[in-house]
Amino acid sequence: MKFYISATGIKKVTISNPGVGIGKGGGGCASLAARRFSGRSLLLLLLLLAIVLPFIFVRFAFLVLESASVCDSPLDCMGLRLFRGGDTSLKITEELTRALVEETDQDGNGRGKKGSLESFDDLVKEMTLKRRDIRAFASVTKKMLLQMERKVQSAKHHELVYWHLASHGIPKCLHCLSLRLTEEYSVNAMARTRLPPPEFVSRLTDPSFHHIVILTDNVLAASVVISSTVQNALNPEKFVFHIVTDKKTYTPMHAWFAINSASSSVVEVKGLHQYDWPQEVNFNVKEMLEIHRLIWRRHYQNLRDSDYSFVEGTHEQSLQALNPSCLALLNHLRIYIPKLFPDLNKIVLLDDDVVVQRDLSSLWETDLNGKVVGAVVDSWCGNNCCPGRKYRDYFNFSHHLISSNLLEDDCAWLSGMNVFDLKAWRQTNITEAYSTWLRLSVSSGLQLWQPGALPPTLLAFRGFTQSLDPSWHVAGLGSRSVESPEDILKSAAVLHFSGPAKPWLEISNPEVRSLWYQHVNSSNIFVRKCKIIN
Repeated sequence: MKFYISATGIKKVTISNPGVGIGKGGGGCASLAARRFSGRSLLLLLLLLAIVLPFIFVRFAFLVLESASVCDSPLDCMGLRLFRGGDTSLKITEELTRALVEETDQDGNGRGKKGSLESFDDLVKEMTLKRRDIRAFASVTKKMLLQMERKVQSAKHHELVYWHLASHGIPKCLHCLSLRLTEEYSVNAMARTRLPPPEFVSRLTDPSFHHIVILTDNVLAASVVISSTVQNALNPEKFVFHIVTDKKTYTPMHAWFAINSASSSVVEVKGLHQYDWPQEVNFNVKEMLEIHRLIWRRHYQNLRDSDYSFVEGTHEQSLQALNPSCLALLNHLRIYIPKLFPDLNKIVLLDDDVVVQRDLSSLWETDLNGKVVGAVVDSWCGNNCCPGRKYRDYFNFSHHLISSNLLEDDCAWLSGMNVFDLKAWRQTNITEAYSTWLRLSVSSGLQLWQPGALPPTLLAFRGFTQSLDPSWHVAGLGSRSVESPEDILKSAAVLHFSGPAKPWLEISNPEVRSLWYQHVNSSNIFVRKCKIIN
């Protein structure tokens, strides 16, 4: 082999091989090798392009779609964005945020407009067909979200209203019980026997016994109150129960306790039609009921005019005030207890929606320090802790008559389990003060307090209340959610199902309903026939 290199530079190199001719044979092998090399390279190149081109196509497609909404022209956004996607996302986020803020500023009332889309599918169709930009997307999305939010709030509001309306009804099983007991009273001589028996009549006015007063027209509820009290009493023979009911309920109430005696305790059932009150008392009672009816009607009309719209935090009180029990005569007669029982000096008043879990005997030994009523003021959660029953929850403090007599952050005492010193009561003007406040309410346009017997009672007893230990009375078990801890419920002497969800209603809280139903006489034939216990 020989090399020939020209002297002027490396411009030409000639290689000769003497052993091999430079004929057709040698040139044909070199040409074949070159062709083989070119075909292999082309195959690899095509394979590489087949892999890379789809990714490039997809990337360009995304860039074009993004730039359609972010940039003025798709070409403006190409540049380096082919390999820098993070900037695009940031720009889209900033643009979307700016559009939402501008849309909020333009629509300051926070309400969507008519014609806004109903679903996400509608939103996608709107954006696809009309090729909206990001500002239009933000506007339509905001309107749709606001409309959905209003629908959710409206549904919650209606659910609350319907829940309260459900509390106004009387279950079919309670109607059944009253009808069957009324029938039993007419056909069974035992159901008409005297209550109490003649040998126990002297106990009705004996101050050495523990007298409990219950004002109710609910037979089943009265039976639970008495049954739970007797079961937890250390000396049940010391208790005397005075049930005051209306004329309609007197017959089934009498039949129940004549057939189902309360162990060794004494039970008296008396109807309002059996009282012989002076004409003055009758006039005052009628005036009282008429004023309460006017207050209730005004409150109802205001809610109706506002389409049942409430200020935040006032839903429960506003709706609960519409309960027909606010107009019930038996609820308003508490202010006349000294006249109902002129021969008694000290009593315990129990509502018909309570359950007794401890012996109550020590209540008659409680020193009221010259006050008229003993009641729980502070709840289990501490001093001045009374959620939902501060004075501001009952009264209108924008009126000077209220703001000058009460402090809105003070706690209202609990009704439902109270000790009354009737002897001390008769020496005060509490009943007269109650009537005076009712007349002031009328002259003030019926704007002093919400409907119900409790607000004027709180005013009339101002300065005559003695606080009891919170463990005597735990209330609020008739609300939608029970806030009291389990250990507090177990240790309480009296559990009060205050609120709309009474334990005999289907809307009652299942977590605490069993505390009441365990005292229902499930072996009674009328309870079984009326399917009171499933």
